[in-house]
Amino acid sequence: MAGRLYIPPLDMTRLLPELCRETPLLTATNLAPRRPVSHIRLEAGRASLSQVFWGLTPSWLTVLDHAPHCARAESLDDRPMFRDAFAARRSLVPAGGVYVWRAQPRFKQPFLVTRVDRGPMLLASIWCRYHTDLTEHADSMALVTVPTNDFLAPLSDRLPALIDAADAMRWLDPRTTPEAARALLRPAPRELLGAFPVSRRVNDPANQDPACAHPTGPMLRWNE
Repeated sequence: MAGRLYIPPLDMTRLLPELCRETPLLTATNLAPRRPVSHIRLEAGRASLSQVFWGLTPSWLTVLDHAPHCARAESLDDRPMFRDAFAARRSLVPAGGVYVWRAQPRFKQPFLVTRVDRGPMLLASIWCRYHTDLTEHADSMALVTVPTNDFLAPLSDRLPALIDAADAMRWLDPRTTPEAARALLRPAPRELLGAFPVSRRVNDPANQDPACAHPTGPMLRWNE
C-alpha cells in the first residue's frame, strides 16, 4: 500500500512535453495522505497540472478519516465511487518515489522505492468531482494500486501502478474504455524499480527534511 510519497522538484517536460502547467508542482519529502498533492488530468482535451486532496471525498462522506487514499485495481468495480471515477476521471500523480516499510525483528525499516535511474514516475490515480465541507479542496483523488512484482514483494505486497509516459494520454482520456485502461494497470517490470533503506525519520509525517529520503544503504535492484 502507498502510505507516503516522495515528490522532489521534477522535470515535468520529461514526463509530458505537452503538459499545461497553470499551477506549480507541489513538492514534499514525506507526503502523507489527506494532504494536498499535484495531479495531472485532462481539461478541455489538454493535460493540465492542478492541486487535489489525497483521499477520495464524495459528497456523502461524513468522516474525513474514511476517505480512501488508495483503490485496488482488481476492485475498481466493487464500489460505485471507484467505478464511476475509473470510467471517466483518471489522473496521474507525478512523484519521485514511494515509501514502504519492511518488517524487522524489532521495528519496521522504511525503504524508498524509485526508478533505478531516479527518473520521475507517473502514478495511476482516479479523482472525484464531488466534495464535502470536511476539506477546502474541491476535488480529491485516490491512487490505484497493483500487486508488487516478485522482486519487491518482500518490501510491500502492493504499490501504485506506474503509467508509462507513452501511455499517459491514453490513460487520461475518458474515451479510453475501462477495459483498455485496466490493461495499463500491471506490476512494474523488475528491472525498472529499485529500493534503498532510508532513515526512520520518515515514520513521522511531520518530518519534511531531506534526510527522510536520503539513502542509508545501497539500492536493491534486479540483476538478471
